Amino acid sequence: MRALQLVEWQRPPELREVPVPEPGPGQVLVRIGGAGACHSDLHIMEEPEPADSAGVLPFTLGHENAGWVETVGAGVTGFAPGDAVIVYGPWGCGVCANCRQGRENYCLRTSGLGGGLGSHDGGMAEYLLVPAARLLVPLGDLDPREAAPLSDAGLTSYHVVKRSLHLLGAGSTAVVIGAGGLGQMAIQILRALSAATTVVAVDTGPDKLETAGRLGADEALPAGDQAVARIKDMTRGQGAELVLDMVGVDPTLRMASQVAGILGDLTIVGLGGGALPVQFASPPHECSVAVPYWGYVTELMEVITLAQQQKIKTLVEYFPLERAGEAYQLMHDGKIKGRAVITPHA
Repeated sequence: MRALQLVEWQRPPELREVPVPEPGPGQVLVRIGGAGACHSDLHIMEEPEPADSAGVLPFTLGHENAGWVETVGAGVTGFAPGDAVIVYGPWGCGVCANCRQGRENYCLRTSGLGGGLGSHDGGMAEYLLVPAARLLVPLGDLDPREAAPLSDAGLTSYHVVKRSLHLLGAGSTAVVIGAGGLGQMAIQILRALSAATTVVAVDTGPDKLETAGRLGADEALPAGDQAVARIKDMTRGQGAELVLDMVGVDPTLRMASQVAGILGDLTIVGLGGGALPVQFASPPHECSVAVPYWGYVTELMEVITLAQQQKIKTLVEYFPLERAGEAYQLMHDGKIKGRAVITPHA
């Protein structure tokens, strides 16, 4: 089968021929319908070789995966060939306290690394070997090619909104900095889960701001000092109850600190590599700063339900497997409007 693999650190991935995996006991082979291209992949490609990476290369990229069950290993129940499924991305040990609660993203043994992140092969291939059936969630009538980004962009956005719902009562404000694929999902989830909240989107791109408005943002503001002033004005100088920084570079983190409110949540989602200065007066008093990672498998089930109810949708651009490199380049250049999805079985 064909697979897009990282063969050398800081080098573009290569499309290679590799054997089709055989599922062992408890494992499931999934025929990939869609594999989302994520900015996390760009970080993996561009960063120097990790100190603990001995023996990892090559590996197949792709951690946002959905498709159809191809074959199941011995002992697997609940799934049959042809079932449409989405793959829960963080693969834990399955037995530690966090995994037993469905929080494999915070596995105490594996740190929640899954396929496509260096420890296992991912789904930028015709088939993906999933190590355990517990990592699959049924899709029902959803198209796996459209649903694939829900496994990360959808799940991550859902998790960061849900953990702060207690702050989002009547008259509250939530600010989403960065209206790309992640931000677009967060805006829709805020609308679906907290209708009483005013949602403000901030971005540097006019096209992304227009999209944010169509997806439910009450205000879409160009990034800069005027956006800070407008948010302060609309919150009567108090700041927002929730600020989601989907970018994570120094300027966006600085803005997040400026518009967050006392006793609010400032959540860093983007992997931009910036740092948030912390001192007595900034962020505001008792404003909690968090850096969540992905979400829980039960939350992925809830995300799928929202998609089935048509309360959220992914804006997707499709690319065949042989054009995956082009998709990553477009994403690097900021030219993907929503999420790029690779379709090995288009």
